[in-house]
Amino acid sequence: MLKRCVLESTVFTLAPMPLNELLSSVVELTRRCVSTTALKRARQLHALLLTAGATFESPYASNNLISTYARCGSLEQARKVFDTMPQRNVVSYNALYSAYSRNQSHASHAFALITRMESESLKPNSSTFTSLVQVCALLENVVMGSLLHSQIIKLGFLDNVVVQTSVLGMYSSCGELESARRVFECVEGGGDAVVWNTMISGSLRNDEIEEGLLLFRAMLTMSGVEPTQFTYSMVLNACSKLGSYSLGKATHARVIVSDGLADSVVENALLDMYCSCGDVKEAIFVFERIQNPNLVAWNSIISGCSENGFGEEAVLMYGRLVRRSTPRPDEYTLSAVLCATGETERFIHGKSLHGQVMKLGYERSVFVGTTLLSVYFKNGDADSAQKVFGVISERDMVLWTEMIVGQSRVGNSECAVQLFVEMYRENNRTDGFSLSSVLGACSDMALLRQGEAFHSLTVKTGLDSVMSVCGALVDMYGKAGEYNAAESVFSLVSNPDLKCWNSMLGAYSQHGMLEKALSFFEQILQNGLTPDAVTYLSLLVACSHSGSTQQGKFLWNQMKERGIKPGFKHYSCMVNMVSKAGLVEEALELIQESLPGNNEAELWRTLVSACVNTRNLQMGLYAAEQILRIDPEDTATYILLSNLYAAKGRWEDVAEIRRTIRGLASAKDPGLSWIEVNNNSTQVFSSGDQSNKEVIQVQDELHRLKSNMLCRSSSSSSIEQDQFLIRPDCFH
Repeated sequence: MLKRCVLESTVFTLAPMPLNELLSSVVELTRRCVSTTALKRARQLHALLLTAGATFESPYASNNLISTYARCGSLEQARKVFDTMPQRNVVSYNALYSAYSRNQSHASHAFALITRMESESLKPNSSTFTSLVQVCALLENVVMGSLLHSQIIKLGFLDNVVVQTSVLGMYSSCGELESARRVFECVEGGGDAVVWNTMISGSLRNDEIEEGLLLFRAMLTMSGVEPTQFTYSMVLNACSKLGSYSLGKATHARVIVSDGLADSVVENALLDMYCSCGDVKEAIFVFERIQNPNLVAWNSIISGCSENGFGEEAVLMYGRLVRRSTPRPDEYTLSAVLCATGETERFIHGKSLHGQVMKLGYERSVFVGTTLLSVYFKNGDADSAQKVFGVISERDMVLWTEMIVGQSRVGNSECAVQLFVEMYRENNRTDGFSLSSVLGACSDMALLRQGEAFHSLTVKTGLDSVMSVCGALVDMYGKAGEYNAAESVFSLVSNPDLKCWNSMLGAYSQHGMLEKALSFFEQILQNGLTPDAVTYLSLLVACSHSGSTQQGKFLWNQMKERGIKPGFKHYSCMVNMVSKAGLVEEALELIQESLPGNNEAELWRTLVSACVNTRNLQMGLYAAEQILRIDPEDTATYILLSNLYAAKGRWEDVAEIRRTIRGLASAKDPGLSWIEVNNNSTQVFSSGDQSNKEVIQVQDELHRLKSNMLCRSSSSSSIEQDQFLIRPDCFH
């Protein structure tokens, strides 16, 4: 502020000076105008020269004005000064070239000046080529850059290290690493630190990370050039991307033993490297030794703790930050700490942080909102997630997708489909992730027609070749029973991954097509893919549906031999399979073998259901007792017990169980069923529901079907027994 006042007062004291003194003084003052805030002063100085009658016969003052306007961000004004100059020299052109090389929106104007410079018989110098080559780098125009390179060689400027460095950077920026290497090899004496940094930076920028690290090693061992702070920051960032912990540690050691202290860029790179490599304790150690950490450092350590499972430390770090006067948390800070509150035990912190988000004015931030949605959906709070979503008016595709995936994850599949339709109607761009998510929602609700509409959208948008979309399509058609359509989609995938293979295998398994499933499994092995837990689960389901107990046992043992740990679904499938085969003792062993608390009640329930089919009263009662010990009000178990007693003809026990069920069912929410009808609408109904407009027609059709079933029944005793069997969905 003081500097600005001094500059302003000086402008008005110049007016009475003689012209020559005024000219030299103004030129000196223009060099002090270095930002957009000084633009007004620059114009005042320019006006002062004009009103004093300066003729600008010498380009000296005009050249300084061009540079001044460029530094102040007014390229248009700089160009006007240039165009009105009665006489221009190489410095005039270089001043404008330099300005264009720093402004991408105006950079292309530099090329038109080349022919104008030639027409004025002005010869370029090293500064000319340096700025023009930097323009090519900014625009990534390798053709023009190559032409300039040839002129540099022709005019003998290739030995100039500054020009060589700019050419090297141009080729790197344009992705022409081979050309950059050839220039690098021609640098006399191997080049200084700037040359090496340019080459290393070019390799890293073009994802040649390992080559960049090899160049760093060569710099240390062969060049005799001492790395700079910029070198170390680049190498540490490369170690973060590769997860190269050992090289990162070695680079940290070199930073420590180097002469200069690490600057903030290197300190932040160290934090990022240790966090990316999973060593959060060392990252905290580095952070604690930063004298005055900036917001980037705070964000790095909080994010690193969150991403590596140190959620409590992330929350504590955030607490330390907010107790300081500066720096203030931004949306990246809030997003990082919110990520740490997704786990149930820290969800309470997430709610309080949501309050701070609102207090700091970031409730409309898409970045923060996306993280909040994830936190709420992970904890099953769909209502709060909906409120967060409703506040944000400008929504991007990531936010929409998070909302769609979240609703689908908590079982609100219909809402997920509606959200996707709304997103599409608002002309938001869809991607493979959002489409695969909504197709998954269609799979969960068996919405075939809606799924087919989304399939046509994948073809229209060209996303039908995306692997996740193909897998979702196969899964959707498979669950809807359209395995021919699933096969058709799968056959169009050029190089399917294991998830896609598993989706097709699941389609066969769900329909008990064991032979096809086993044949498909052989193809998976022949394609060099390693089966995972999902692969074997599909195979076990196929064996269970087809009653192939021996094949199922073989696959179960093979899965264990491959080192795949069985989960709840694997045990549930095996218990169901061996129970239906009458091998209840083996089923009992499998339940006891499964991990404690691993949905144990569900496994026992599977055994009870099998005992109903095999009429094994003793084992069924034992299994039911285990469930009711865990949950005395488990309605499904009482229903299975009722069916078991009915199968054995114990009608008094059936009546007693029915009375118990009615008492429990009164406090339960009814189960829902739905069907997709011809007009693409979904009809939802529950047991005893009389609200549907077509309930009379539905009841008439049920009576007609029941009459047909009774007429075709071959055994009156079977009819009598079936009257006492209860469907579990009636009491959900």
